[in-house]
Amino acid sequence: MNPRADSTSETPGAAGPAAPSVRPSRVPRFTRAERWVHRATAVLMGLCVATAACLYIPTFAELVGRRALVVTVHEWAGLLLPVPVLAGLASRAFRADLGRLNRWGPHDRAWLRAALRRDTRGPARPAAKFNAGQKTYAAWIAGAALVMLGTGLLMWFTHLTPLMWRTSATFVHDWLALTVGVVLGGHIGMALADPEARRGLRTGSVSREWAEREHPLWRPWAAWGDGNGDGDGRASRGRTQDRPSGSGRGRGA
Repeated sequence: MNPRADSTSETPGAAGPAAPSVRPSRVPRFTRAERWVHRATAVLMGLCVATAACLYIPTFAELVGRRALVVTVHEWAGLLLPVPVLAGLASRAFRADLGRLNRWGPHDRAWLRAALRRDTRGPARPAAKFNAGQKTYAAWIAGAALVMLGTGLLMWFTHLTPLMWRTSATFVHDWLALTVGVVLGGHIGMALADPEARRGLRTGSVSREWAEREHPLWRPWAAWGDGNGDGDGRASRGRTQDRPSGSGRGRGA
């Protein structure tokens, strides 16, 4: 019998016809570990930004008071900021997504060109699991967090470095903090404009319609035998690779 026979035909040795392929209405996007990494990082980053505002904006400083406590919270929130990401490395799914965020392809360059032209048409912005904007943001915020941590340590341990180093660190730390606040505001604003993306971070799954519209090169449903890509924007060369001879399963994302 042809191994590629229709899914409704009888299978040798089976009691009846095989079950038809299922098109799930929702598809998994983030594991529980990934969602907790995001939440913990968001809380610590929020504490850093909020306490920084209380330290540098006189109105907030007068409203909150207790400057010594605010400084302590700011310092420890900054020190703990890398901890969720480091703990998340124990998750295989989290490591895989870090690899996807660090992998750029021709479709990402096309996405960026469309963004610069303000072209919002779906076909003009091809994206795999993460689009080029998300990859750019992830790389920038990771680098900014490391610079903020390094300059913050120079400002904290004043006896370990010369005055010129501390002055330079303060300048970089303050202006980068302002930039981080602006970028985070844009990040939150874009999240508020996309309820389904927020639902994915809250529940771990998104609608298939949203995935096909916003991330057309991402094929998480390939495991159900209904995909033609590997989830990273690289189309498979043929159905023989997706469905090896004698097997009815497609290659997973």
